[in-house]
Amino acid sequence: MLTPAEFDRRRSELIGALGPGCAAIVAASPERTRSRDVDYPYRPDSNLLYLTGFHEPEAVAVLVPGRDEGEFVLFCRERDPARELWDGKRAGPEGALAEFGADAAWPTGEMDKIMPDLLKGVDTVHYDLGQYPEFEARLGGWLKRLRDQTKERGRAPVQIAALDYYVHEMRLCKSPAELGCMRHSAALAVDAHKRAMARTRPGMHEYEIEAELIYCFKQGGATESYPSIVASGANACVLHYRENTARMAGSDLLLVDAGCELNGYASDITRAWPVGGRYSAEQRAVYEIVLEAQRAAISAIEPGVSILDPHHAAIDVITRGLLRIGLLKGKAGRLARDGAYREFFMHRTSHWLGMDVHDVGDYESGGKPRKLEPGMCCTVEPGIYVSPDNENAPKAFRGIGVRIEDDVAVTASGHEVLTAALPKDPEEVEALIGLL
Repeated sequence: MLTPAEFDRRRSELIGALGPGCAAIVAASPERTRSRDVDYPYRPDSNLLYLTGFHEPEAVAVLVPGRDEGEFVLFCRERDPARELWDGKRAGPEGALAEFGADAAWPTGEMDKIMPDLLKGVDTVHYDLGQYPEFEARLGGWLKRLRDQTKERGRAPVQIAALDYYVHEMRLCKSPAELGCMRHSAALAVDAHKRAMARTRPGMHEYEIEAELIYCFKQGGATESYPSIVASGANACVLHYRENTARMAGSDLLLVDAGCELNGYASDITRAWPVGGRYSAEQRAVYEIVLEAQRAAISAIEPGVSILDPHHAAIDVITRGLLRIGLLKGKAGRLARDGAYREFFMHRTSHWLGMDVHDVGDYESGGKPRKLEPGMCCTVEPGIYVSPDNENAPKAFRGIGVRIEDDVAVTASGHEVLTAALPKDPEEVEALIGLL
């Protein structure tokens, strides 16, 4: 768990980056209706969660560098015994002060009255436009009110600037405390995949394996970090397959892409295992190419290398492997340069990982691919997908989809595979199938 000191450090770092004459505003994501009077489970805005740890809807955090009365202001819902009877406990302004380190806290209903005073004398308001239209309309009203005031009552901010550049850069490199959270999330996801492997048997439906994953996540106090992909047979060739309804045959390969969110941090793992307990010759041939590619990509991760270096390492192995099993023809170097592999490997090898499963952070810096730094976390997930409709591929390979994905943190001396406890050697995977 993260301590109040961790959130205080983050706010201090952001305040220092903004400097005097600025203010930052971060609004909570709104609640969303699923249907009629049923809402989706609430997920706080990641930036608000990152800076405050506050997880209730309708909250707004304001950071005002140099404010005499305190630089961190939090607006939140008031305590309301009647509403809390129906919807659960609220922190209220009192809890915002006592539990979340706010220097000042007011009810959300007071925002129209108090916010203009907070922004008085500020030159630049940092806020990410385009997220929450209703809140942005209110922000426009506050700024207009300030502009309409006389000069004696204060001056209005002259511009709105993006906040995400500052916060996303901070989120990109994880602190030791954050890495601890990510290890816990990864460990729980590893346990869930092991359970899913052990419960797999021919004749089951994909959703039964999904249920095993969710059971393990929930038992560990976590939620899915994204809808689980449980794709048997040719369904594995659909990259974001989510129906999870097919009945699994003993001859099927099952691709499972699933991770959890624990204490606000995501994990993201993919494995592909044989439903019947043994890979066919063709399934194993494809699997071993992807495994070799993933190992090459992980080996390429260290401080100072490009975020694209692992991808290039994977491309090289996959291109040569596809040549070896007859899915490509020609010279490996030429095929790689021409992108011939994209017919079978059409996505990047890595994405940032953190509070969001596809986490924030630029992939380029100065027009060039980003260099890796200690504390950055990413996935490594090469794959090969042979469409069932690919008439140029040998029939025995059609409908095979394999992706192998692990979560990797960049360290000062190289890398740490956060999900290393989940087997991926073919023999070790086969030994787990159907044990429970």
